[in-house]
Amino acid sequence: MTHVAVLYGGISAEREVSLASGRQVIAALTGLGWRVTPIEVGPDISAVIAALTPRPDAVFNALHGRFGEDGAIQGVLDWLDIPYTHSGVRASALAMDKAAAKAIFAAHGLPVAPGGVMEVAGLVEADPLPVPYVIKPLNEGSSVGVEIIRAGDNRRADVARAWRFGTTAMVEEFIPGRELTVGVMSDRALTVTEILATHAFYDYESKYAEGGSRHELPAKIHPEAAAEAMRIALAAHRALGCRGASRADFRYDDTEGEPGRLVLLEVNTQPGLTPTSLLPEQAALCGIDFPALCRWMVEAAACRA
Repeated sequence: MTHVAVLYGGISAEREVSLASGRQVIAALTGLGWRVTPIEVGPDISAVIAALTPRPDAVFNALHGRFGEDGAIQGVLDWLDIPYTHSGVRASALAMDKAAAKAIFAAHGLPVAPGGVMEVAGLVEADPLPVPYVIKPLNEGSSVGVEIIRAGDNRRADVARAWRFGTTAMVEEFIPGRELTVGVMSDRALTVTEILATHAFYDYESKYAEGGSRHELPAKIHPEAAAEAMRIALAAHRALGCRGASRADFRYDDTEGEPGRLVLLEVNTQPGLTPTSLLPEQAALCGIDFPALCRWMVEAAACRA
């Protein structure tokens, strides 16, 4: 019998999302008839290591955000020589660091938004880019901390003073248009989803609250744009050195007609597996139900030591 330990929870801002993902994964793997050991991760890493004894056949990494998605837990599992799902240390660390990932995407000729890293304190004095522009933490996921500064907006200095994500931030041109995402499973891009958020942009609540967004898949966009989004998603997955599943997020500027301008925002190496998550929807459209998706992830698990 296959023995899988599921790591979920964690200590990042995305703990609740990870708990939801983990619960779904635990149910699916148990339904496959496998032996499943749930491990709710907290701040004590020694407790996690102890819970991995006796050693399972594989670890299903259902953690999101810092310490679960940035190479930290991956390094621990490599050290313990336990195979685990999703990407390894290097790809996880690169994808989570928005500045590093953006540099890699640009070096591979993939379309990224104009902008760069700046000291947050500088926002108090002046706009770093023409409005509208976006301010993002360098090492958070699920739109945590993302702010859009628009024309006539007087929040810039308040955002800077309340910033809690370090002394620097990624500041980029705001790309108008539509929100798209493409899931990747190993060497296959699945499909394109358009995300229709009920809020001003696809923020944390839109992603995870019931009714926070509507997903249209396949997205009703120009066929050339859809094919290009899938090509870019797979190219970004490979450029970072990702393993298993990932998900690439885009803005699609069709304000002057189609096919429009695609801009790659980021690659998620630990796509959500909650009831409202995008990757399981895309897999289902391709004939892969949730238990089969989880089985594939475990069977693709590896140790990158």
